[in-house]
Amino acid sequence: MIGAHKRWPGWMAMAEPAANAQFMLTAFAFGALTYAFVSSDFSVALVVQNSHSLKPMIYKISGVWGNHEGSMLLWVLILTLFGAMAAWFGGNLPPTLRARVLAVQSAIAVAFFAFTIFTSNPFLRMSVPPFDGQDLNPLLQDPGLAFHPPFLYLGYVGLSMAFSFAVAALIEGRVDAAWGRWVRPWTLVAWVNLTIGIGLGSWWAYYELGWGGFWFWDPVENASFMPWLIAAALLHSSIVVEKRESLKSWTILLAIIAFGFSLIGTFIVRSGVITSVHAFANDPERGVFILMILGFFMGGALMLFAARAGAMEAKGVFSLVSRESALVFNNIILTVSCFVVFVGTIWPLVAEMLFDRKLSVGPPFFDMAFTPFMVVLGVILPLGAMMPWKRAEIARSFRPLVPALVLSLAIGALAFAMQTGRSALGPIGMFLGTWLVFGAMVDVWSRTGRGALAGRFGRLTRLPRADWGKAIAHAGFGITVLGVSGLTAWQQEDIRVVQFNQPFEIAGFTLTLTDVQRVEGPNFASTMGTVDLAKDGRAIATLNPEKRFYPVAQMPTTEAAIDIGFWRDVYVVIGDPQNNGGWAVRTYYKPLANWIWGGSILMALGGMFSLSDRRFRVAAGAAKRTPAGGVPAE
Repeated sequence: MIGAHKRWPGWMAMAEPAANAQFMLTAFAFGALTYAFVSSDFSVALVVQNSHSLKPMIYKISGVWGNHEGSMLLWVLILTLFGAMAAWFGGNLPPTLRARVLAVQSAIAVAFFAFTIFTSNPFLRMSVPPFDGQDLNPLLQDPGLAFHPPFLYLGYVGLSMAFSFAVAALIEGRVDAAWGRWVRPWTLVAWVNLTIGIGLGSWWAYYELGWGGFWFWDPVENASFMPWLIAAALLHSSIVVEKRESLKSWTILLAIIAFGFSLIGTFIVRSGVITSVHAFANDPERGVFILMILGFFMGGALMLFAARAGAMEAKGVFSLVSRESALVFNNIILTVSCFVVFVGTIWPLVAEMLFDRKLSVGPPFFDMAFTPFMVVLGVILPLGAMMPWKRAEIARSFRPLVPALVLSLAIGALAFAMQTGRSALGPIGMFLGTWLVFGAMVDVWSRTGRGALAGRFGRLTRLPRADWGKAIAHAGFGITVLGVSGLTAWQQEDIRVVQFNQPFEIAGFTLTLTDVQRVEGPNFASTMGTVDLAKDGRAIATLNPEKRFYPVAQMPTTEAAIDIGFWRDVYVVIGDPQNNGGWAVRTYYKPLANWIWGGSILMALGGMFSLSDRRFRVAAGAAKRTPAGGVPAE
């Protein structure tokens, strides 16, 4: 930082080897902890508390980050990885900006190293090592949750790079189109990983917790969802900086706030102020330390922003009806919806502290307050993507979307006609999801110009990947909307006591409980049912719902059995034996359930497409290019 201020090349050059050394040393420490878990080294207290010699190898490895101390080591590992990547791939950055970015990133790393060393040391030893460990929380012994935290942390910590670029630009006193091109790939990396992490967590909640829900508006879920919303807004506003050199101050502010919400999420999860199925309930001392980190970095960045905001002069001007205005509206909706989620998450804590009242803010509040913003966003998104820069005509931009609108209205009307006396969410969701998917398709097709069909199809293959990425991500959002609305509006539930070989029905499917037996797993005992699934007399599948008991942790879990289909899931959970000899069985029919995660995969895939396009340009250090036969990317 001093070298950048004084323009001393030698001092600035120290940043790159220091970033590499920081990453390699942290990776060595993480490798040492992983080895302790894999080899069941019970002289390490963390291994004793979160592992067991009989545990499958995948859960020995995931046990490294399935606790507070190990997950903080993973956090700093990823933090130093991003710093090293800025050193590896930042060769085309101006030397002073690069030095300042690395300095800010390393300052964040210093804060979290201090937090880990002084409050969360993962290498504490046992004076007398026990014979075996206490096992990992059984709810965390699942493939979905094994890989869920690393992706989330890649997203959380990835936003630190956008923060470092923002602070470095404020210190430098310059934000231009080149800055927009540099910051966007890092934001995309964070957003893609957050999308994958949130999707994995939702999928885990759906099949592991046994109640068939995919989202509960739990504070820990919200802790990852809030930065995702702000990162989406940041992605769109950085486009305006890159293309039109407008919204500079707003984009810088979003970059600061996005990382701020990552730190707020860390506080929520690790301070012990909330109770959640996947929170690290720890002593408040750690929460105070995280609040100090949050106050220092957010306070310092916002003070710097206040001092420098006047210098962030916007060059591009645009009319009220333009793509820039649509992106501004997009940003407002995403930011306000994030604020709604934040208020709902934090209000119970505020009410308890200030008014000594225990309040519960649950799904009904979030559904009512959050859903309208997503509906408005979905309605304007296809039209905004079709508008030209600087100045647009609504009628002209809307004309190509008329077939998509007609089709969407028809599907919404069909859904309304087929259901009787049910929620309006189904028809509205069908309309909105179809509108988003076909709007994205029309957007890509419109970029091929005019002429013969063969020529236009040829130009489709030559479109920039950023165009394809945008369309795939928008379509993925639409498919997720279809899945959420279909499952919420039309799912059916059946709870009953079932006797052996006595069939029962749900949504046209016939289920028969034929057997229940006790099965021994590697580190659990299972009560496993056998349920035959048929439709119209034709056998479809045999399902095996389980109730597991983990003797070391003294904890039961529910393992749902799901027959997965393209249009629906049939979801079966076995309960306890009844006095009359039967078994409690809960069955769900869940239409379009897998479209929720299919849409998440498409959103992440769209981000990867855009990232591959942008990475090429940034790595080349070149000006914006247009492939032959294509049109400029968004």
